[in-house]
Amino acid sequence: MRPKSHQTLNVKLLVLGLLVAFFFILVLWPNYSPSNQQAMSPSSSKASSSFLTLETSNHDNGSTKEDCSLSCNKIPPSLAKALIHYSTSTITPQQTSKEISVTERVLEKKSPCNFLVFGLGHDSLMWSSLNHGGRTVFLEEDDAWIEQIRRRFPGLESYHVTYDSKVNEADNLMEVGKGPECTAVGDTRYSMCQLALKGLPSEIYEIKWDLIMVDAPTGYYEEAPGRMTAIYTAGMMARNRESGETDVFVHDVNREVEDKFSRAFLCDKYMKKQEGRLRHFRIPSHRDDLDKPFCPQD
Repeated sequence: MRPKSHQTLNVKLLVLGLLVAFFFILVLWPNYSPSNQQAMSPSSSKASSSFLTLETSNHDNGSTKEDCSLSCNKIPPSLAKALIHYSTSTITPQQTSKEISVTERVLEKKSPCNFLVFGLGHDSLMWSSLNHGGRTVFLEEDDAWIEQIRRRFPGLESYHVTYDSKVNEADNLMEVGKGPECTAVGDTRYSMCQLALKGLPSEIYEIKWDLIMVDAPTGYYEEAPGRMTAIYTAGMMARNRESGETDVFVHDVNREVEDKFSRAFLCDKYMKKQEGRLRHFRIPSHRDDLDKPFCPQD
């Protein structure tokens, strides 16, 4: 999630553009009315008046109502902070503009929603802002990095995660993942599979996640923890949800671990799109049919 070098200008412009567009939709659009709709019929005016009276009555319960005309049209503080940050920062998200757009299009349809992100970095404020009104949670391996980001953006919700895997164990873990204890759908807290992350905060397992992004932990050298367990756990969380579908995104699929593990545990048949180094999978719940194959058959 943390960029290793400065990104091109088009990524910065995309982030700013997305946030400005979101601001327009959230704040300005509800107040816009075409000139041919400015005049209201007596009946509609009466209905609107009655509705406003009812809303005031229900909200106040007899108390004095504060005028909402100014405060309701203010830009949300979290979005304002994001606009300021990305317009003044020289560090931009590690993903490219096209890669970001894949997730943004899904968020546009689903937000506000529950969004779980493996990794905490310079794009975290962007993801949280694009899911305004929803819950965005970040899981990070580096305690010192969490504290650094919290000082800058105290509104971001993040938790420290410990990984006991290593990239050089990936081949062995791939074989382990083929066993019945790893293909059985269930709560990963109680899984017997070596790939399952069992030490996350309890509420992480209890929330029905609409989107999951795997962009951590570190995986670019042999002794790094790698993303094997994060990818597997994301897939099992999606399968174990009570109903519906979960959109799962994996970044850096140009690397061997991310490539092989996303295909094996998120399944080629569930892949919706690949853009650059980002893959998007849409995984349905398996709870309604526990005999459903781990991956769809040809």
